[in-house]
This record gives sequence, C-alpha cells and structure tokens, in this order.
Amino acid sequence: MSTGKIITGVLAGAAAGAVLGILFAPDKGSKTRKKLMKQQNDFKDSLKDKINDFVEEISEQYENVKGRAADMMENGKNKINTVKADSKHSLS
Repeated sequence: MSTGKIITGVLAGAAAGAVLGILFAPDKGSKTRKKLMKQQNDFKDSLKDKINDFVEEISEQYENVKGRAADMMENGKNKINTVKADSKHSLS
C-alpha cells in the first residue's frame, strides 16, 4: 500500500470522526457550526502540511536521482575517454 493512500485514509478517518463527534455533541446549532468550521480549517491546514511534506520528499528524491545520474554519466565519459586514449596509444 502506498504512503499516499495511507495518509489519505488516516486523514479521512480523523475528519469523519471529528465531524461525527461534533454532530452528536449536545451543543447549540451555532456552537456546532463554529466547531465544524474550526475542524474544517484544522483539517485543511493538516492536509496542506501533509501535501507539502510529500512534495518536499519527492523533490529530495528527484534531486538525489538526478545527482546519481549525473555521476553515472561522468563516470561513463571518463571510461570512454580512457578507452579512447588506450586505443590511440596501442595503435601508435
């Protein structure tokens, strides 16, 4: 199971639990609406944080892969240049 699906499931479960808890609480309608709005804002902020963390992690992994690919290309170029030099030297 992917990390994204787990995060989505946990956040959805937490949001559903919070909404049900507020709806079944014995408060006035105005208080309940205020609580719902607060929970919505908290959920939205939490979701933004999780998405930002996910994007940051993906960006870091991309940069790591990009750096390794550049290193591999440089190593390949060095090997090709070595083979060329050896070939020229052996033909001379």
